[in-house]
This record gives sequence, structure tokens and C-alpha cells, in this order.
Amino acid sequence: EILTDTLGDTRDYAFLSGPSFAKEIASGLATAVVIASESDELAKEAAEMFSSDSFRAFTSRDVEGVEIGGAVKNVIAIAAGMVEGLGLGTNALAGLVTRGCVEMQLLARTRGASPSTLMGLSGVGDTFGTCFGPLSRNRQLGYRLGQGEKLEDILASSTEVAEGYATALSLVDFIEQRVPQSFRMDLKFP
Repeated sequence: EILTDTLGDTRDYAFLSGPSFAKEIASGLATAVVIASESDELAKEAAEMFSSDSFRAFTSRDVEGVEIGGAVKNVIAIAAGMVEGLGLGTNALAGLVTRGCVEMQLLARTRGASPSTLMGLSGVGDTFGTCFGPLSRNRQLGYRLGQGEKLEDILASSTEVAEGYATALSLVDFIEQRVPQSFRMDLKFP
């Protein structure tokens, strides 16, 4: 929406998303991502341009679904890191990530996106990488919170951005304003 508002709707746009850590890409490790565009031609052209022996780009027309997956997985990863930092175990971690993926699909459905998009690379693939990967900034933020550090101290000492922090705040506002009937906002946690 920002690109269209800023640059207009007379051109096509493509968006790259998926389970990918820059360090692994730079090391030539196998990576698969999604390029989403409403233009099949642009998506195919971008996928061909980016793809190599170790980097494969798939295409999707579901821009909204890919964007939802790319944003919400960071929030889930913070929560996953907190579960790990609190020492709540693998059962709790698996339950949290699984339910987070279900909630991501529900959000996609309310926005007119395809829930099946969230079962692919830009949904569960990206979520798994971000929730379980040692390079995940968002998981690390959650882990440190779970260990008892204060958010302000973590943010002040971090050299990288954990975008899930700002996304979490935006997501709450978005859900309250645009889809309040669809989500349980009354839950309280100890």
C-alpha cells in the first residue's frame, strides 16, 4: 500500500519474502523464497533474475498473504524466544508456533488473502526459520525478554533491528481497528 500510495498504481510491484537469512545466502547455502506480485510476468521475470544453483525463487499472486506472513512471523518469533528464555519446553514452543500459524491464517482470511499461502515458504517456512533459527533477531529479542532483561535495555544494546517489536504494536492496533470481531483480545497472561 505504501508503494502504491507513494509511486502510484501505474506500475507493477513485486515483493520478496520467505525463509532467508542474509548470512546464509552470502555463504551460498541453499535458500528458497517467494516473489509475490499481482503481475505474473513481473514475478516470473524477478524469479528468473534472482534464482541460481543455491537460491530458488518461487512465485505467488497473493501479495497480501505473503506480506502477512512476512510480518506476523516476527511477532510469533518473539513469543517463541520468550518460551525458550523462560524454559517452558518444547511442547509449549511447538504449541505456540502452531497456534501462531493458525492465527496468521485467520488474519489472512479476514484480509482476503489465501490461507494456503501461509502454508508455504512465506508462511510456515518463514515462521519456522524465524522461530527456530539461531540467526533470528526476533527470536533473540524474545529469548532475552524471557531471561528477564528489560525491553529498553535489549533495544539499547542491540546492533540489529528486531522488526517484530514494532510489528507487534502495529498488529494490535490493526486487529483492534479492522478486525476486532475475529480475535480474542480479552486474554490476560500472568
